[in-house]
Amino acid sequence: MSGTLFVVGTPIGNLGDISPRALSVLESVDFIAAEDTRVSLKLLNHFGIKKPMISYFEHNRFEKGPIIAERLLKGENCAIVTDAGMPAISDPGEDLVKLCIEKGIRIEAVPGPCAFATALAVSGMPSRRFTFEGFLPTDKQDRKAHIESLIGEKRTMIFYEAPHKLAATLSDLAAALGDRETAIVRELTKIHEQVLKTTLCAASEKYSAESIKGEIVLIVAGADPEAKDEMTLAQAADYAKELIKNGDSKTDAAKIAAKMSGLKKGDIYKLLVEE
Repeated sequence: MSGTLFVVGTPIGNLGDISPRALSVLESVDFIAAEDTRVSLKLLNHFGIKKPMISYFEHNRFEKGPIIAERLLKGENCAIVTDAGMPAISDPGEDLVKLCIEKGIRIEAVPGPCAFATALAVSGMPSRRFTFEGFLPTDKQDRKAHIESLIGEKRTMIFYEAPHKLAATLSDLAAALGDRETAIVRELTKIHEQVLKTTLCAASEKYSAESIKGEIVLIVAGADPEAKDEMTLAQAADYAKELIKNGDSKTDAAKIAAKMSGLKKGDIYKLLVEE
């Protein structure tokens, strides 16, 4: 009989947020698959738990996944943990869970803290409908295409971002989406937890000159349903000009402005050329 893979949520900052059930599972399993064994060791040591660990992260998941699955098939129990929050949420644990499902291995969830849900709850942004976008692609073309696909998204959008990349992300989002309401949520559950209510353009200007510390959840308002009806051709062309200033070609800028306004790309492009 095969063992069980326990998907265990761990604190995103405050160690007091770990659940009694999570501690019980971590104490009872045969081994723990950790994103960073050094980070997880600090957690285990804090609670006096001693367990063998195996490293499982983005760059070794295809090598270590089958090894973990084989041990589970032999009857061992494993807990997978990430550095903070729920494994498999914008995390390579997703691949291990999928592999275990394919092999018929039992999977059990041990719910715990999750950064994007926690951030949304304290942001004051609309939460009835939202889309979790995780980290934006690093490849320039993929990143641009992904952001452009969000122009008409009406749901609240949630992103993860590292502090040293925040300025570039705010600039890219502002150029494509316009000046949307935004919440920058940082250092969740830690001493310096902060919710900064602002707009994309204001935040882009501020953090192009200032640095920010801590893990960040960026929450951006969805598109205004009325925006397409209200934008004139001249306004769409002005929007396209701002995109051109940020490096887009006239063709790409007209295409993006057309998506934003609901107007024809050819009409916007013609006005750009004439001016």
